[in-house]
Amino acid sequence: MAVSLKASKEGLEIVDRERRKKGWQATAGAWCAAAQTSEATLKRFRRKIPIQQDVFVDICKAVGIENWEAIVDNTPTMQSASYMDFNVYDDAWVGREILIQQLSDRVNSSCRVLLLVGITGIGKTALAEKLVEELRGDWTELRDNFEDEKKALDFASVALQWLEKWRETVPKDERKPEQLLRRLVKRLRENRYLILIDSIEYLLTGNEEDGWGDFADEWWGKFFVSLLAESSCQSRFILTSQDLPTKFEAECDRYKNLWYCQLLKGLEIPEQVALFQKAELEGDLELPHSPLRVIGEVYDGHPLALRTIAGEIKGSYGGKVRAYWKDNSRYIEEVKKAINEARNEGIVQGDEDRWQLASYTKVLRRKIKERIEKTFERLKNDVYDAYLLFCMASTYRCEVKENWWLINLEDEGYSEEQQKAAMQTLRDRYLVEDGGIDDEDNRLVGQHNLIRSVAIAHRLQLPEN
Repeated sequence: MAVSLKASKEGLEIVDRERRKKGWQATAGAWCAAAQTSEATLKRFRRKIPIQQDVFVDICKAVGIENWEAIVDNTPTMQSASYMDFNVYDDAWVGREILIQQLSDRVNSSCRVLLLVGITGIGKTALAEKLVEELRGDWTELRDNFEDEKKALDFASVALQWLEKWRETVPKDERKPEQLLRRLVKRLRENRYLILIDSIEYLLTGNEEDGWGDFADEWWGKFFVSLLAESSCQSRFILTSQDLPTKFEAECDRYKNLWYCQLLKGLEIPEQVALFQKAELEGDLELPHSPLRVIGEVYDGHPLALRTIAGEIKGSYGGKVRAYWKDNSRYIEEVKKAINEARNEGIVQGDEDRWQLASYTKVLRRKIKERIEKTFERLKNDVYDAYLLFCMASTYRCEVKENWWLINLEDEGYSEEQQKAAMQTLRDRYLVEDGGIDDEDNRLVGQHNLIRSVAIAHRLQLPEN
């Protein structure tokens, strides 16, 4: 976890004195720019709320204070705060500044449950941790991860664990789900808890008739509805998921101001450039056809993939981009060529494509392909119809009419209702990307390039019939 510091009362007086010499207001844009931080973080600094050490130092140095240690509050209470460890977020973070500000404002306002959704590796957990760092203050923090195979998934077990962690004694005869729900909601209502829960897709289940976004344990759904139904609540939840909890979405529709779902996509081009620059990889980043820019484009800005590649260039190639490109460009240029053919020449189907974006090096196979395979395995086990549709649609190199996808299942004898149900499952799991509407008012859909590279391999393994 990154070291956090907060300013002392005396330290803030020193900072304000130096700030006034520059003619800056308390939250001046010039101060934020000089410190390369957000106004929200600067406000937290001024409220004596702990912030990340490197940002703390930059804020001090921006007003001309080199001896930033003199500004730090070193009282023992600084060590007693309950802060969670960060598993993913680190100093290599780049981008999403506007989104962070918007989501922080929501959580600080009325949003009690913030849901971050998207494909694996797109940065859900990193963003969740970044938000915790941004919001960090007088909250009592707690995190849980339901991807852990040893973790109990039923509501009663988890609720009891949380209450006991907060040193609340629960008699054995009061450990039924309904009793625990009331006790937990009361605790959350009356205290300031900031709770991060990873991978809630592991709490979800369903069937072909009712869909696949319901909680396996109905008490989880009842808990979140009860939390939102309270007239007030001091606590906040940040959840990450690869799947949309559709039942929760329907049941909580009446509480639209109290919860929010944010879909994450890849990094934009300026953010991709910033990522490579932070990794100290230059490589003519101002040129759109330079190796790193092409890599960013082909991987659709996928943060985990780009960071993995940057780390491999730094570690195995001594930071020499051209050496990495010499060894691996054929895999990336194959995809780039296919994308250009689809966009410019209308060659949208690639039955012979053999993309290897997730597996052309050992590091990519370990860090990227294995994670995507878990997603495919869940889909295959839960909804084989949707898995089949997704694999068969991997022949398309770019966004195409939705009907073009569905005709694959029609040819296999699936009814129109079954086709639409399979497509909806893919949407609920964010495995289909919206491509907008074409000139003939047809809905367009596509696959993320990285996901498609794995789907191709699965399609080739499908039985002939």
